Amino acid sequence: MSTNGETIIEVEHLVRKFGDRAVLDGISFNVHRGETLVIMGGSGCGKSTLLRHMIGSMKPTSGSVKLFGEEITAMKEREVERVRLRFGMLFQSGALLASLTVGENVALPLLQHTAKSPEEIEQIVKQKLEMVGLTGFEDLTPDEISGGMKKRVGLARALALDPELLFSDEPTSGLDPIMTAVVDELTLKLTHGSHMTAVVVSHDMTSAFRIATRMIMLGHGSIVAEGTPDEMQNSPNPEVQQFIHGRPDGPIPLNLSQEEHKDHQQVRPRPFLGGRFRFHHKRS
Repeated sequence: MSTNGETIIEVEHLVRKFGDRAVLDGISFNVHRGETLVIMGGSGCGKSTLLRHMIGSMKPTSGSVKLFGEEITAMKEREVERVRLRFGMLFQSGALLASLTVGENVALPLLQHTAKSPEEIEQIVKQKLEMVGLTGFEDLTPDEISGGMKKRVGLARALALDPELLFSDEPTSGLDPIMTAVVDELTLKLTHGSHMTAVVVSHDMTSAFRIATRMIMLGHGSIVAEGTPDEMQNSPNPEVQQFIHGRPDGPIPLNLSQEEHKDHQQVRPRPFLGGRFRFHHKRS
C-alpha cells in the first residue's frame, strides 16, 4: 500500500451484512491523493456495495469510511451532500435526465452549486464535452445518442465542478476500444496533471491495467489481493490469475446466490434535488 501523499479515503474494518451474510467483512484500505485505485473482482463480490459506502449512499453494519478526513458513515444527509461537492460520480448507466439536453445535463452541478453566469456555464459545458469527444452535442437529447455517448456525457457532468476525487462505476462498459482508450487517457491526464484521485470499479482488465496505480481484488467479502499492476500480474493467488486472465476454470464460482445478486446491482443516482429541480433553457 502506498504511504505517500495526503490520505483522501480511509476505509476501516468495514462490515455490511444482508441478513446473516456479510457482503463486506472487515474491509480496510486507504487511498492517497493522485492515486488511481481500481477495484475488481467477480460478480457479487462486494464491489458495488463498497462503492455505495464510499459515496455515502449506504450505511455500514459496522466500521467507518472517511473522505478528506471526515467520517461520512455517521453523517446526516445534508452533511454528506457538502462532502459530495468535492467528488464526482460516473454511474454505470450514465444516469442522464431524459427530459434535458446533453448540455443541460452537464450544466446541472454548475447551476446547483455555483453562482456562475450563463455564459461561464456554457463555456465550461463545451469544455467538458470536448474533453470526452462530444463537441457540438450540447443540444441533443439523451434518446438521440448512443449508450456509449451517454456514458461520456455522464463523465463530462462528473467533471463539471473540477472534483478532487472521481468515483467511476464501470466507466468503459459500452464503449468501443478507441473511446475506451480516450477515457483512459483522460483519467491518466487528470490524475497526473491535476493530482485528482480516482476510484474505479471495473471488469475491463485492459483498461484497469492501463490506468491503475494500485489495485484491490475483492472476494468472499474480503480483500483477496492488493498491489500495483505489476504485483497483481505476478500474484501467485489463483483467484487473481483466474480473474485477470478471464479463465472459466478456477476457484471463483460462476453462479450468484440471491444474496450475492444484491451486490451485483448497479450503483444508481439519487433523484436530483428530489426531482424538484427544473432547468429553464433558452433556445435561439
